[in-house]
Amino acid sequence: MSMDLSFWKYKENVYLDNQEVNEILSSGDYVEGLETLPIQQISKDIEAAFKDWKKESECDYQGEHGAFQIFTTKQFVRFDCYGMYQDDLNKLIDVLLKYECPLYDPQISERFDGHTT
Repeated sequence: MSMDLSFWKYKENVYLDNQEVNEILSSGDYVEGLETLPIQQISKDIEAAFKDWKKESECDYQGEHGAFQIFTTKQFVRFDCYGMYQDDLNKLIDVLLKYECPLYDPQISERFDGHTT
């Protein structure tokens, strides 16, 4: 089973349509109202959290139980996950929460930040 996990951070007092934001960011475009993320540090944290996984390339990881690819822009991190256990998915989510980037789950069009519109 595959799934995508998407992350970004809104600027203070900004909240946009999450599905639209995800689509724009997934195409690599810039979205006004979002923070710039420390992508290099996030990548280092992912590498540390998955140090036992084989790093196939700069953005491809292979584990005993699953794999993931990372897509990033200055404002966005998306993990394309394949056959991963829930504990490993949670590790990805925890790394991004450290940077105040809650999960947006495009499979169900929900962002887990407690904000309701």
